[in-house]
Amino acid sequence: MVSLPARAEVGVGPRSILIGQSAAFSGPSAQQSLEFRAGAHEVFEQVNARGGIHGRQLVMVYRDDRLEPALARRNTERFIKGDKVFALFGYRSTPTVQAVLPLIEQARVPLIAPLSGAQLLRLPVNPLIFNIRASYHQEIEAIVRHLLRYGKGAIAVVYQNDAYGRDGLQGARKALASRGLRPLFEIPVERNSRDTREVARRVALALPDAVLIVSTYGTTSSFIPNLRKQGSDAQVMTVSAVGSDSLIRSLPPEHRHGVGISQVVPFPWNPRVPVVRDYQNAIRRNRSGIRYGFSSLEGYIAATLFVRALRAAGPDLTRAGLIRSIEAMGSVNLGGYRVSFSPQRRQGSDFVELTFSMGRDGAFIH
Repeated sequence: MVSLPARAEVGVGPRSILIGQSAAFSGPSAQQSLEFRAGAHEVFEQVNARGGIHGRQLVMVYRDDRLEPALARRNTERFIKGDKVFALFGYRSTPTVQAVLPLIEQARVPLIAPLSGAQLLRLPVNPLIFNIRASYHQEIEAIVRHLLRYGKGAIAVVYQNDAYGRDGLQGARKALASRGLRPLFEIPVERNSRDTREVARRVALALPDAVLIVSTYGTTSSFIPNLRKQGSDAQVMTVSAVGSDSLIRSLPPEHRHGVGISQVVPFPWNPRVPVVRDYQNAIRRNRSGIRYGFSSLEGYIAATLFVRALRAAGPDLTRAGLIRSIEAMGSVNLGGYRVSFSPQRRQGSDFVELTFSMGRDGAFIH
């Protein structure tokens, strides 16, 4: 029998722990969220099959926000006031998380592993938010360092006209300014827009060596062919939030080769990394049919850490206890993927690696 604290915590029952996730599960930006959820499920289902967390099953409640901040806010209100979830997990995108921050803070509900590298979730430190992935500024620093190493110093920046894109623009300015440089050209695009012909034309006229685009995969997969039609052979780079697998699959085969994408998890096809091997084995064992990929591996890693924290919080589970258990983790090796948390540190990993798509099938190398 599971013993509950004298005053049971919100979302914690005798046999269940309720967790809420709002993300884009439909629409033009859905694929990355679906893949992240599938990877996390590999962990949650295995935990539940083995008896759960101190006898409680993990019950996930999902709501679709289509990457729209107003929908994310409405979903979060339902999670908190209607479903009465214990914690939030795997929210996706900077604008949607920004929209729900007041609700999170008012209800004092933890948010674990948001799929955003934005500075606003890192500074100042929010005691309720635990980021696992590296920041966009760290990803863009790695991109700029690579481009300059290979003589591509004239860098144009195409950025989504919202909190996500503007954070990426600031990251690019910062990385270049530290080297006495600045972007060759800056231009915004609207979220989820696929009409990028004029943006591509203006970028091509600037004659960049490279283009950093910080947007969704739908917009990026429209921009790249339009840029090539303008005769530009500039190196195109983007960050992990684009959804690497989704981007390459959505590009025409003739435009897949050479796209550079920074990643915040190890290479999903490399079983020499223990956590990747565990992830691959789970997919094969469960016969879930998931394709190996960066987003599903990120979901698997995030869920693995979340489960570890829930277990460490003990049978008398509370939100404050979960927060203390993550803060007390210190440095942890999740099978070749190191994370570190403390009362002052709310970003677990600094891992960044560059990958490139090769050939008409867009296979990745790293």
